Amino acid sequence: MDLKGKKFLVTGAGSFLGKSLIPMLEKKGAKMTLFSSKEYDLRSEDDVKRLFSYINPEIVIHLAVDCGGFKYKKENPGSMFYNNTMMDALVQEYSRKNNVEKFVGIGTAASYPEFVKSPIKEEDLWENLPEKFNIFYGLSKKMMMVQSQGYRLQYGFNAIHLIPVNLYGPNYTLDSKSIRIIPILIKRMIEAKEQKEKDIELIGTPNAFREFLYVDDCAEAIIKATELYNKSNPINIGSGKSIKMSDLAYKVKGATGFNGKIIWKEKPSDNQPEKILDVSKAEKEFGFKAKTSLEEGLKKTVEWYLNTYGNH
Repeated sequence: MDLKGKKFLVTGAGSFLGKSLIPMLEKKGAKMTLFSSKEYDLRSEDDVKRLFSYINPEIVIHLAVDCGGFKYKKENPGSMFYNNTMMDALVQEYSRKNNVEKFVGIGTAASYPEFVKSPIKEEDLWENLPEKFNIFYGLSKKMMMVQSQGYRLQYGFNAIHLIPVNLYGPNYTLDSKSIRIIPILIKRMIEAKEQKEKDIELIGTPNAFREFLYVDDCAEAIIKATELYNKSNPINIGSGKSIKMSDLAYKVKGATGFNGKIIWKEKPSDNQPEKILDVSKAEKEFGFKAKTSLEEGLKKTVEWYLNTYGNH
């Protein structure tokens, strides 16, 4: 699919991922019409209907999501489930009703079962339930995939479902609702450096392994999938590399120039010790392979932080 001249509707265009994706789509010659969530509530059928009439899109990329960090997920399970379920169902339904050429749904690795062997394959989605604090968010996103598969079977609707891993990079939010581990570490270490602290205390599980993907790489994967992938089966989007949390902290330390000592205050975790996605299908189906190393990505993210929030 040639994206040049195509009319796009990207929900969540102002999000962390959207800020990387929109400029890349524009470089491809896509026609973008941005809208405000204040004008169109994606949980309202009337608003979604009005939005589709206004934009009349040929391709829809659905990034809009109600999500946050661990604390937010624990405190808002009901509203988070409702908001995501309504947005996902309505945006996909009106994509179908308006004969959109392609719907690209962005899921989450939180849909995977709590205890599953790494590297995690797409087929593992149905092995068991997500971890307790992720059930409401993870299952709502999984239902978007089920909806897309049902629509393909019944209507021949071209919908795909992508599952990104933990993202990081410039333009991340520092609000307490959705701040994640890499932004937390960068902020904490830059502040410690500025205040000449001799050591910092980190709370967590230093020996757990996790996978991270630079946000521009994720945006590139979405574009490649939009151009080349046309199947119901979900596709993992990740770096294919895991890192121990203690090693991640030392890499952030290097990137920020903090010279103090890191003291871990270990917090017992019932999470699996390693989470890494099998990303072989993304390379096989549409030639995507992450190209930004963690060191390079952290360097760019720290530079953005200092340019945005100042180096005192």
